[in-house]
Amino acid sequence: MFEGLRSRLQKVTGSLEDSIEQNIPPESAPAGASASDAAASTKSEGKDPSLISRVKVLITDREFIVSEKDIKEPLSELQIVLLENDVALPVADEILHRVKEDLTGRRRKIGEPLHGIVVNALRNALVGVLGEGFDLVSYIRGHERPVKILFTGVNGTGKTTTVAKVASYLKNQGFSVVIGAGDTFRAGALEQIDVHADSLGIKIIQHQEGADPSAVLFDAVQYAKAHRIDAVLADTAGRFHNRANLMNQLGKIRRVMNPDIIVYVDEAVAGNDAVIRAHEFEKTVGADAVILTKADMDAKGGAAISIAHTIGKPVMFLGTGQGYDDIVPFSAERVVDELLGVDA
Repeated sequence: MFEGLRSRLQKVTGSLEDSIEQNIPPESAPAGASASDAAASTKSEGKDPSLISRVKVLITDREFIVSEKDIKEPLSELQIVLLENDVALPVADEILHRVKEDLTGRRRKIGEPLHGIVVNALRNALVGVLGEGFDLVSYIRGHERPVKILFTGVNGTGKTTTVAKVASYLKNQGFSVVIGAGDTFRAGALEQIDVHADSLGIKIIQHQEGADPSAVLFDAVQYAKAHRIDAVLADTAGRFHNRANLMNQLGKIRRVMNPDIIVYVDEAVAGNDAVIRAHEFEKTVGADAVILTKADMDAKGGAAISIAHTIGKPVMFLGTGQGYDDIVPFSAERVVDELLGVDA
């Protein structure tokens, strides 16, 4: 997952280390040597004291301070890597800002491993923009049941299969689940979700093709209340954010169902398109969390890094294959450690 971005990020960490190392004074420098000492020395030798202003790294009690100039070129390289891997520009800028703030201006002990300094700075920046994720299990345990979860998204992103995966995941966690078949328009949609529900042994509420999806999902909620079901998973027809009539229908579904969680589903491989669509859905219908499908096929990782920061909503799961178990709760720490080659 995100193989291309991983290899390039690890090269950038090497560039940052090399750039900083080039400006670290030798270990043989006298303890306590400082910028003022150096200035006095140059003056006594008849040299221009202003030269000291061009020293990139200052020595203080066998310590060094990294300046912005030391890492300017590697940070430019990092920006290019992020943008080429579909990280949205504002998010890339935020990552660069965090790395620069972490690395520059602080005293570092001479001999302190540079790899750890650089990796920690980049790790903290990436984790910061990715956010904490959305723990669905904890949410259900802490809220009144049934917890009503509405799934939205565009056509062809694997939304219906994702509903089945989440149902399987929750069932394995010990929760009871009912699926509401709210995609009543797409050809074969009812059959598809019915096959999933039958394979998983999960109750499904559905009406005939062409029925009002709001009515279907209302019935699913009523069934869940009557049978003390823990979670209602509401599938909906895929729609594009620029189709006003379909978005208005989704608004009606929201009013009737009154969901506790609205989940936006899109493909990780869609990159910046996924970020733009998520932003539009969040503005129009609302979103509380995001699920990205096909993460196993995404070498870039831009959508995963950008979405949470761009729309201010956490990632809930990553889809990693076609099987019901091919879905993993999102963890920023785990994703970043994999990207940077850090042992968990």
